[in-house]
Amino acid sequence: MEAVQKDHWYFVVLIFLPFLKVAVQQKEVLTVRLEEGMVLDCLCPWDGNLSMVSWIKLPDKSQVAVFHPEYGVSLPRHYKERIEFLRSTPMDGSISMRNVTHQDIGLYHCSVQTFPQGPWTRNVQVEDLDEPPEDVDITEAPTPVTPEVTVADTVLVAEQNNNLTISCEHKHNGTVHQVILERMAHGHPWGIIGVCKKVDLGLVGEDYSDRGRVSCADSLDVSLHLTGVTPDDSGFYRCTFSTDVGVQTTTVLLTVSMPGGFSLSVYMMYIYIGAGTAGLMLLIAIIIVALRQRKRSGREEYRVKLHPSQRQKWRQWQRQ
Repeated sequence: MEAVQKDHWYFVVLIFLPFLKVAVQQKEVLTVRLEEGMVLDCLCPWDGNLSMVSWIKLPDKSQVAVFHPEYGVSLPRHYKERIEFLRSTPMDGSISMRNVTHQDIGLYHCSVQTFPQGPWTRNVQVEDLDEPPEDVDITEAPTPVTPEVTVADTVLVAEQNNNLTISCEHKHNGTVHQVILERMAHGHPWGIIGVCKKVDLGLVGEDYSDRGRVSCADSLDVSLHLTGVTPDDSGFYRCTFSTDVGVQTTTVLLTVSMPGGFSLSVYMMYIYIGAGTAGLMLLIAIIIVALRQRKRSGREEYRVKLHPSQRQKWRQWQRQ
């Protein structure tokens, strides 16, 4: 009986051994030497379809590179002309980096979104294992990156734990082919959370959001349905419409307030009421001063017109 049980557990281990091996690979940290043309490996061992690859640098989670099979490559200004996706296989998210400096030392996190098995991740540590890279002046200060200024077209205020729908309704100047919905939390880069596009067979939607549900209308007006909003849902939401006359965007700023708290809309209402009251009081004061000045000027003008022989009579009449 014990021999049969041992054989049974041995058979189970053999079945799950490949999955255990993949799980170990996800937790391993690969170390790479800082050098010109260094390769940050992120080759997913699974079979399937690759939906998206994203690279970020820890611990501040700053965006490094994003690859989408249909929408191409997105690189921040600091990494443009420096990073290239290798794409040696359909499931390869590896990148190469050139013009490296010591600013590139650190921990990188790669996330490969696949279908149908889900995400596969890997961490890569870049270290200076020997001499500084050749032909690089390490004393030269890095070029400062101008922060992107985001202006919201619509401002939404929601109370915590309530349900909310964020809609990207936009008056288009042309025919819309696809819409990309992105989110930027405070202190984080933009990240794709949904895609709607028209194909020959109809409308196709891709939902990458882990907090809500992305819906696509026939007119390609995208909406995000959030249930039980929290302060973590605050931030900017942006829809990018690709049309036959160019690219158009609309941005929404969401602020989540505490239940029963002092919301932004009420605060702004009080500001408007206070400013209006102060302006009205100032206008009344100006009118009163102007009337008094005009009345005083009239009296002085009347006094000037009196003949000197009549002023004495005027004073006596006033005393009476």
